[in-house]
Amino acid sequence: MLKFFTIIALTGLFSCGNDVKNRPTKKIEANIERIHTDLDKLINVGADLEIIAEGFTWVEGPLWVEEAAMLLFSDIPPNKVFKWTEQGGLALYLEPSGYTSNRARGGEVGSNGLLLDRRGNLVLCQHGDRRIARMDALLSHPEAKYTTLAAKWKGKKLNSPNDIVERSNGDLFFTDPPYGLNDQHIEQQELDFCGVYKLDTMGRLSLLIDSIHRPNGIAFSPNENRLYVGNSDNQKPMLYAFDITPDDSLKSAGIVFDFSKFGGGPDGFKVDKNGNIFASGPGGIWIFNSSYELIGKIHIKQRVSNCCLADNDKTLYITASNQVLRLRMR
Repeated sequence: MLKFFTIIALTGLFSCGNDVKNRPTKKIEANIERIHTDLDKLINVGADLEIIAEGFTWVEGPLWVEEAAMLLFSDIPPNKVFKWTEQGGLALYLEPSGYTSNRARGGEVGSNGLLLDRRGNLVLCQHGDRRIARMDALLSHPEAKYTTLAAKWKGKKLNSPNDIVERSNGDLFFTDPPYGLNDQHIEQQELDFCGVYKLDTMGRLSLLIDSIHRPNGIAFSPNENRLYVGNSDNQKPMLYAFDITPDDSLKSAGIVFDFSKFGGGPDGFKVDKNGNIFASGPGGIWIFNSSYELIGKIHIKQRVSNCCLADNDKTLYITASNQVLRLRMR
């Protein structure tokens, strides 16, 4: 096991109040742990980690929009989506993002996972409204106008959709834990389980799994014949693999990784074109090769919630508590 440390210059640092303001450049110590030589194919020795934006409450759901060269991400408690570009820096993109009622309520009400569907629409996991919704506006001219895609299962409200992924045929797969409910109160749940669902292109909702206590991150393998689901339950903090059968039911393919000994579980994660998995977990980003071997870690002091890949898998964006980070890879 090899470790190296590098001093990082942090550029493009922003905060977000009513006005976006540049902040002085900072330096922090980054720690990338090399466990397997496969990591050398992904991340250069001495790679820079940058803070591109900070000053948030709890950021999640990073989404890279290639055509616009912009990063979108949710700040969940204040009910906002922000955008960041290399040229323009940070700006408010969408508000409200996850809760559209005027009634005051507690809990994490904003959007969580974000998705750009195959038609170029922004799809949001809306905690407060407890639904999967599509923004009814152009990406270039965002408005807080939404169409509900899924909100109930057999007449009962969903818990609080968390993360979402699209299959190449347009089907949406998403997780539904209770994290967006007010203090996760069980009495607010109309369903007595937390599910993993498929929403097909005809708008039909199917329950795929109801046995995972806290389903969270979700992603496909590159060939889409396997679905990965993270369980952020402290009792069984696992990253699971499921084979997708011809009728789209799921068959267990085992455990990618058991986080039980590491003081936390997996949150959001992404899979690159070669099947490598970049998973947020205790202490930072955990990187696995396509054989599910742990090949390295990006140690981050802040609690990490999610990540996304950009630039043909050469850049990794990371949401970490009140900060958004960028790692340029090979």
